[in-house]
Amino acid sequence: MIIQNDYIDVQRVQKMMVIRLTRVGAKKNPFYRIVVTDSRKPRESKAKEIIGYYDPLKEPPEIKVDLERANHWLGRGAQASNTVQSLLDRVSESEKQPKNKT
Repeated sequence: MIIQNDYIDVQRVQKMMVIRLTRVGAKKNPFYRIVVTDSRKPRESKAKEIIGYYDPLKEPPEIKVDLERANHWLGRGAQASNTVQSLLDRVSESEKQPKNKT
């Protein structure tokens, strides 16, 4: 009796990474971190990496993002949420504008 092992092609399951906001502010005082995490995890779960923050209560709203790390993750296939994508666009536009010396 000959037993043959059937070869099963198991593809490596790749995690879908997303760049999104996670809320860390107090009640009625929102403050958000821009994080890279697995898309299947809840919003407040542990992040793979924190790449910036967004404070909507300051005037004008304060946005700080490490664009180098954001581009790194986007290059590796991470998807940015709609809100994060608009924040990234705002930051990249503000860096392109020349600063006036007064």
